Amino acid sequence: MALVVADRVKETSTTAGTGTLTLAGAVAGFQSFAVIGNGNTTYYTIVDSTANTWEVGIGTYTSSGTTLARTTVLANSSGNTSPISFAANSKDVFATYPAGKAVYQDSNGRVAVSYNGASSTVGSLNVGGDASGVTEI
Repeated sequence: MALVVADRVKETSTTAGTGTLTLAGAVAGFQSFAVIGNGNTTYYTIVDSTANTWEVGIGTYTSSGTTLARTTVLANSSGNTSPISFAANSKDVFATYPAGKAVYQDSNGRVAVSYNGASSTVGSLNVGGDASGVTEI
């Protein structure tokens, strides 16, 4: 399915271990992961403030059972890409846009793009126009 990003998506979970999280419903003022759509993937963050642990990754949402499978871990509080073994504490689970996946314009007006873990800067990217003059710096 598709990679979907959405604003103001936040739920809680008390699921323990390294597996799929069962989501407990939207936090007041936020949307549930249902806006991502069944079978779609999204960027997520899990934060256990009690244990001071966190994880950022790509997850797959399933509407049956309202779960989020931790498909790919991008970073965590242990400094690696393994799933954190979370305690049964209440955890915040929210949609995010990881820095390592971000495309942004730097202070010189250049668009910075990350790929394969390396950072590169691309000059004068004309979105929707002729990109034949784009050069890698």
